[in-house]
Amino acid sequence: MLEKPILMPESGAYALTIIVPVYNEEDNMAALEARLSAYLPTALVPSCVLFVNDGSADGSLRLIKEICARHPHFYYISFAKNAGLSAAMKAGIDVAVSDYVGYMDADLQTTPEDFNLLLPHVEAYALVMGMRANRKDSGFKKLQSKIANGFRRAMTHDGVSDTGCPLKIMRTDYAKRVPFFTGMHRFLPALIQLQGGRVKEIAVRHFPRTAGVSKYHLWNRLVGPFMDCFAYRWMRKRYIHYVISERNFE
Repeated sequence: MLEKPILMPESGAYALTIIVPVYNEEDNMAALEARLSAYLPTALVPSCVLFVNDGSADGSLRLIKEICARHPHFYYISFAKNAGLSAAMKAGIDVAVSDYVGYMDADLQTTPEDFNLLLPHVEAYALVMGMRANRKDSGFKKLQSKIANGFRRAMTHDGVSDTGCPLKIMRTDYAKRVPFFTGMHRFLPALIQLQGGRVKEIAVRHFPRTAGVSKYHLWNRLVGPFMDCFAYRWMRKRYIHYVISERNFE
């Protein structure tokens, strides 16, 4: 018997739920709390924060619970074990019932303040996403991203220059229809476009990581995405999309 889906009815009181996946980021949690709590009163729409603890093995979950106890607009869910970024994003989207869902990384290489650059465009676009200006990464890291982005664009024709930017806002109804599986967080623009949704990129700020350790390396930044591109191409040919035009029931 299938379990009843878990929803977060509290998010219905907000226009935007900001999903923040967390995996072994205890050294970043204090700064993350400060930046997010400072942003919420300035957000252009009523917003809340949803931490998704991705089976952290350090003190991240304890700190998340303490943060949520201190702030009325902070919530969390926690995985029993590590499941990966795609799963964390999907879980946040699945439980949210706000009109829009946002996403940012816990490493603070982007800032929640820049959600206010994206929010003016959400009514016209199904996905509004950041594009990292003046990236503060190493040359090798930027080269890997450039190669991966170029190959992805050639395979998907999504027209997006920086799909890896961890600052995005989606209409929740579109986000819930995205066919997620491991690695597919890199293809959100293409998956939104499969539904007929429009996508817009906005330049946002980018900062060097000041605490914690990056979870990305050559395999999951370059080799893995190459393989995922072929999975996307396979799925695109078989994607089911329909619009009901009439019905005789409410």
